[in-house]
Amino acid sequence: MSPGLVPVLRQIQSWPPLTRFSSVIMAKPYEFNWQKPVPSFMQDGAVFDRYEEESFVFESNCLFQVDEFGFFLSWKSEGKEGQVLECSLINSVRFGAVPKDPKILTALEAVGKSENELEGRIVCVCSGTDLVNISFTFMVAENTEIAKQWVEGLGSIIHNFRANNVSPMTCLKKHWMKLAFLTNTNGKIPVRSITRTFASGKTEKVIFQALKELGLPSGKNDEIEPAAFTYEKFYELTQKICPRTDIEDLFKKINGDKTDYLTVDQLVSFLNEHQRDPRLNEILFPFYDTKRAMQIIETYEPDEDLKKKGVISSDGFCRYLMSDENAPVFLDRLELYQEMDHPLAHYFISSSHNTYLTGRQFGGKSSVEMYRQVLLAGCRCVELDCWDGKGEDQEPIITHGKAMCTDILFKDVIQAIKETAFVTSEYPVILSFENHCSKYQQYKMSKYCEDLFGDLLLKQPLETHPLEQGKALPSPNDLKRKILIKNKRLKPEVEKKQLDALKKMMEAGETSAPVNILEDDNEEEIESADQEEEAHPEYKFGSDLTVDDYSQKEAVAISVKKAVEDSEQENNKKGLVTVEDEQAWMASYKYVGATTNIHPYLSTMVNYAQPVKFQGFDVAEERNIHHNMSSFNESVGLGYLKTHAIEFVKYPFTSSSHFSTSPKIKQCTFLDLVLHVYKGEREVPHRRRNSEINRRKVYNKRQMSRIYPKGGRVDSSNYMPQIFWNAGCQMVSLNYQTPDLAMQLNQGKFEYNGSCGYLLKPDFMRRPDRTFDPFSETPVDGVIAATCSVQVISGQFLSDKKIGTYVEVDMYGLPTDTIRKEFRTRMVMNNGLNPVYNEESFVFRKVILPDLAVLRIAVYDDNNKLIGQRILPLDGLQAGYRHISLRNEGNKPLSLPTVFCNIVLKTYVPDGFGDIVDALSDPKKFLSITEKRADQMRAMGIETSDIADVPNDTSKNDKKGKANNPKANVTPQSSSELRPSTTAGFGSGTDAKKGIDLIPQVKIEDLKQMKAYIKHLKKQQKELNALKKKHAKEHSAMQKLHCTQIDKIVAQYDKEKVSYEKMLEKAIKKKGGSNCVELKKETEIKIQTLTSDHKSKVKEIVAQHTKEWSEMINTHSAEEQEIRDLHLNQQCELLKKLLINAHEQQTQQLKFSHDRESKEMRANQAKISMENSKAISQDKSIKNKAERERRVRELNSSNTKKFLEERKRLAMKQSKEMDQLKKVQLEHLEVLEKQNEQLLKSCHAVSQTQGKGDAADGEAGSRDGSQASNSGLKPQQAN
Repeated sequence: MSPGLVPVLRQIQSWPPLTRFSSVIMAKPYEFNWQKPVPSFMQDGAVFDRYEEESFVFESNCLFQVDEFGFFLSWKSEGKEGQVLECSLINSVRFGAVPKDPKILTALEAVGKSENELEGRIVCVCSGTDLVNISFTFMVAENTEIAKQWVEGLGSIIHNFRANNVSPMTCLKKHWMKLAFLTNTNGKIPVRSITRTFASGKTEKVIFQALKELGLPSGKNDEIEPAAFTYEKFYELTQKICPRTDIEDLFKKINGDKTDYLTVDQLVSFLNEHQRDPRLNEILFPFYDTKRAMQIIETYEPDEDLKKKGVISSDGFCRYLMSDENAPVFLDRLELYQEMDHPLAHYFISSSHNTYLTGRQFGGKSSVEMYRQVLLAGCRCVELDCWDGKGEDQEPIITHGKAMCTDILFKDVIQAIKETAFVTSEYPVILSFENHCSKYQQYKMSKYCEDLFGDLLLKQPLETHPLEQGKALPSPNDLKRKILIKNKRLKPEVEKKQLDALKKMMEAGETSAPVNILEDDNEEEIESADQEEEAHPEYKFGSDLTVDDYSQKEAVAISVKKAVEDSEQENNKKGLVTVEDEQAWMASYKYVGATTNIHPYLSTMVNYAQPVKFQGFDVAEERNIHHNMSSFNESVGLGYLKTHAIEFVKYPFTSSSHFSTSPKIKQCTFLDLVLHVYKGEREVPHRRRNSEINRRKVYNKRQMSRIYPKGGRVDSSNYMPQIFWNAGCQMVSLNYQTPDLAMQLNQGKFEYNGSCGYLLKPDFMRRPDRTFDPFSETPVDGVIAATCSVQVISGQFLSDKKIGTYVEVDMYGLPTDTIRKEFRTRMVMNNGLNPVYNEESFVFRKVILPDLAVLRIAVYDDNNKLIGQRILPLDGLQAGYRHISLRNEGNKPLSLPTVFCNIVLKTYVPDGFGDIVDALSDPKKFLSITEKRADQMRAMGIETSDIADVPNDTSKNDKKGKANNPKANVTPQSSSELRPSTTAGFGSGTDAKKGIDLIPQVKIEDLKQMKAYIKHLKKQQKELNALKKKHAKEHSAMQKLHCTQIDKIVAQYDKEKVSYEKMLEKAIKKKGGSNCVELKKETEIKIQTLTSDHKSKVKEIVAQHTKEWSEMINTHSAEEQEIRDLHLNQQCELLKKLLINAHEQQTQQLKFSHDRESKEMRANQAKISMENSKAISQDKSIKNKAERERRVRELNSSNTKKFLEERKRLAMKQSKEMDQLKKVQLEHLEVLEKQNEQLLKSCHAVSQTQGKGDAADGEAGSRDGSQASNSGLKPQQAN
C-alpha cells in the first residue's frame, strides 16, 4: 500500500458509517444501503502492469487499489503521479485478450511477461462518459488467480446505481478522497490540484489566503502532506472560498435574524411547512416532531455546546441540507419497489433501436461492444439486423442492410449478450430479430442461440402461460433471467410439417438437411406472411410503391443494389459525396422486407414476442392474441396524431397509408403536434372520443407495441418518447448511441425501480374498466392533479471554468402538462463555482397526470452548451429545499455540480376554489374566523338572521390564479419570441407612428454577411477544393504514366543500339579494322533503321498521350465548371430565400407595429370616453339627471362616430404602408433576380473562354512533353 494513502484511509475509517443512510420520507426513515462491500484484497491493493493499446501507454509495477466505499480505482507507480478512475464510469470488467501490438508485447517481455504466459492474466477495464466513447485499460496480473480475483471483485462493485444518488456532502468527501489519491511523485498533494477545484469562481490569491488561514501550505508550487489535509479542513476550505450565503439567508428567514441558531420548534416548523409534501397521508407519513428534530441536531450540529442546548447553527443546518437525508427524490424509488407480477404488456420496457450502430444510420460503424454497453445500461430490448455473411464460412452477420455500415458477426453479438444480459437486471431480455438471412444461415443463428444461451433462452412457452387465444402474457418475474426472441413465426401447421421433414432428413443422415428442407413450401409460408409485420417499413417512404403493392415473391425480389449503384455512379461523376447526397439516397431507399421463408428450427424459438402486421384495433381485439405484437414507425404514428388525433388511437397504422409519405409529417415538431391535437380534440364529440380511446387503451393493456425512429434520421437522432409513453406503448425504441434530450428522458425515467428496465404503468393504464385520453386537458378520474413550483436558488461547482451560467426548468408529460423552453433563470456571468440566481418560482400550475410527468433541470453556459442535467420523475420528487446533483449528457453522474432549489408540491386547485379548499383543509381555523366576524357584527347590533348566505368573492382568487399561470413567469427572452426578430439588413423595433419610413431597406451586401450564407460559401469552397485536389492527383498520375512509357521506349532503343555497336566491335577485333568496312556500313544502316523506327513509335505514343491529356483536361474543366455553375445557382437561390425571409420578417414587424398602434388607439379612445363620461357626471352645473343622461348619450354618439372615423383612417394608412412595403419588397426581389441573371450569364461566358484556354494549354503541354522526349534522343543519335 502506498504510504501516502495510509492517513487518508485512517480518516475514512473514523467517519460515521456511510454505507447506509436514512432517507427520510417525510418523518419516516428509509434505510438506503448504497455501498457495495469492497473485498479486502482490493483495498489492500495488488501490483499490475498497465497499458492502453490505443495510445500506447505502458506502466510497470503499478499498485492498484479500490477505496473502502468503491468510489475509485486508483493506481500509482514508482516515480509517477497517482491516477484514479471513478468506478461510476466503469461499464464492465472482463478478461482481456493478448495484445496484438508488438510494442506492448515487447514492453511486457522486458518486465518478464512473455506472450505465451499472458493468457488469463489480463484484466480489461472498460470505462466512458457515454455508451460509445469507451476507453480500455488493461491490467496484467502476476498470475491468473489474481486476475480472476480482480475481475470478479471489480465486477461486484460497479453498476452501483445507488451510489449515483449520494448527497452533496458525500460528493465533497468523494472529491476530497480523489485529491488525496492524486498525489505527485513525492506522494504529496500539490496545491495546484486544490486550486483547480475552485478556479471557476475565485482567484488563486483568495484560495492561497484560505489555505494559509487553515495552517496549510499556500504557495503555488507547494505540496501538502495527505495526513494534514483532513476532510474537515477541506470542508472548511470550501466554506471559506465559497460560503453558502443562500443557505445563510434561508436560515435568517426561518429565525427572523434574531439569533445564531434555530430552536427545536423553529426546526420542526420548517421541516413540516417546507420539507414535507402536504399531499401525503399523515398516518403513513407522519409530521416531524421534537424527537425527530433532536435526532437531526444530534447528527449534523458540529458544536457540542449547541447540541446540549438542543439548537442547531447555520453550519449544522447547511450540513443537514447537504446530507443524504435531504435527497431530492424518494430513495425507495431507486430500489426495485414496483410489483413485477403483472403481464409484460403492463410495463414500459427500455428498448434500443439498431443497437449495433455507434453513430450514423448511413455509413456508420457497427460494434459488438454496443450490445454490452446498452444491456449494462439497463436496456431490455435490443435489435439485431441479420444478413447472410459472405465468404467461405458463410457466418450470419449483423449490419444496417445496404446502408454502407460495417459488419459484425452474429455469433460474437450472441456471446456478448450472454455475458451482459443479466448483470444489471435479472428481468427478461427481448432480442428483436430483423431477419434477412437464408434458411441455412437462419439454422446457424438458431444453433448459436441454443448453444451459447443454453438455459437462458426461452425455447418453449411456460406451462402456466400457453400460446392460446385470450391467455395473458407472463410477468417479468415469470421470465426472470430469460431471453426471448422476437422474430416472425411460421403457421403452426407449416412449422410442424417442416420440422417432421427436417427430422426425417436428419435421421436419414443427410447433412444438408438444414439447408434444403421443404423448398416447395414457400407458397404456404407466403400465405402466412399476410399477418406478419414488415421489418423497418420506414425505409419505403421515398417511393409511391411499397412491399404491400407486390406479391410476396416480388417483394423479396426488390433489391437496393440498383439504388446503391446509381448513387455511387452519380457521386463518381461529381467526385464527392455530400450530406445532401446522403439524405437524398436515404429518402429514395427502398428497404427489402424481412424474409418470410423462416427456418422451422428458428420458428420454434419464438413465443411471447411474435410480430404481426397491424391490421387495425378491431382485428386485434377480435383475435385477442396477447403474444402478438406490432411495430409502428415514428412518422406514421405522429402523422396520425397530427392529422387525425383521435382516430390515431383507433385506426391502424398501415405502411401503405399516405401519411407515411407526407413530407409535412416528417417536419412535424412536438409542439406543432400538441397544438394540432388540442384543436382536433375540441372538434370531435366527447362520446366518439371515449370509444376510440378505450379501444386503443385496451390494445396496449392486452398486447405489446413497439415504436422506432423514422428512416430519415440518418444522424441517429431520437424522437420524443414521452408522447408514445402517454399512449401506453411499451417498447419506445431509441438510438442509445445519441445522448440527446430524448435519450436523457429515457434514462432518467428508467432509473427508477432499480434500473431494471421495466416500469409498471400507472393503474388507470392497466385496468380494463378504466379509460384514459392521452390528450386530456382536464383532470383524469381518480387521479389528483398537482401543482409544482421550482425556485432555482443557486448552483455549486457547476464548471471548472469562469463562465456564465443559467438554468432551464422544463416539464414533460401529457401535451397539456408539457412546458418547455419557457422557464429559465438570468445569466450569472464569470462564475462557474457558486452562482446565485434567486429567481422567482417557476410555477407549473396544473399537472394533470403526475405519474407520467418528469421534471428536467438543465444548466447551460453562456454559449448555450449543456453543462449538466437531471431528469426527475414527478411521482418520486420530494418537496422542500433540495440539492439536485447533475448528470452529463449520457446520464453519468457529475461529481460536484449541484443546483440548490426550493420545490413546492401541492394539489392543484382550480381558480376560485382556493377559499373552499383552505376551509376544508383547516375547518377549525375557517370556523373560528367566521364566528369571530359574526360576533363582531352582533356587537354592532346586527342580528344573525339578517346575514344572508352569499357566494365567495372569487375575483381575488382569479387574480392569484392568473399570477400563478406559467405564462406569467416566462423570462424576457422567451416572451420576446412573440415579437418579430431583427436581423442585419432590415429594421429593428420602430415607432409605429412613423410606419415604414424607419424600416431600412434590405441590402444584398447585408444578406451576404449572414451566417447562413457564409456557412454555405465555406461548404461550397470545401467541395471545390476537394474536386481540385482529386484532379491534381489525376494529373500527376497521368504524367507519371506517360513518362514511364517514354522512358521504356528510350531504354529499349538504347539497349538495341548498344547491342549493334558491341557486335561491330567484336567483328573489328576478330577481323581487323581494314576488313570490316562493309560490316560498319551494314551496322550503321541498322542503327539508322532502328532510330527511324524509334522516332515513329515516339511520335505515335506522344500523339496518344496528347489526346489523353487533352481529354482529361477537358473533362476536369467541365467538371469544375459544372460545380461552379451549380454553386452559383445555389448562391443565387439562397440569396433569394434569405431576401424573402427578410421580407417576411419586415412584414411581421410592420404588422406588429400596426397591431400595437391599433391597440393604443382603442385604449386611448376608451380612456377619452371614460374621462368624458366622468367629467359629465361630475359637472355640477348640470342639475337635472335626465339632462345628464342625455348629454352622456350625445357624447357617446359623437365619440362613436369620431372613433370609427379615426380607426378607418388608421386602417387606410396602415393598408397603404403595407402596400408600399410590398411594392418595395417586390422591387428588391426583381433587382436581385436581375443581378443573379447577369451574374450567371457573365460566369457562363468566362467559363467558355476559360475552357478553350485550358484545352489549348493542355495540348501545348503535351507537345512540349513530346519535344522533350524527342530531344532526349539527340545525344544518343549523335553517338
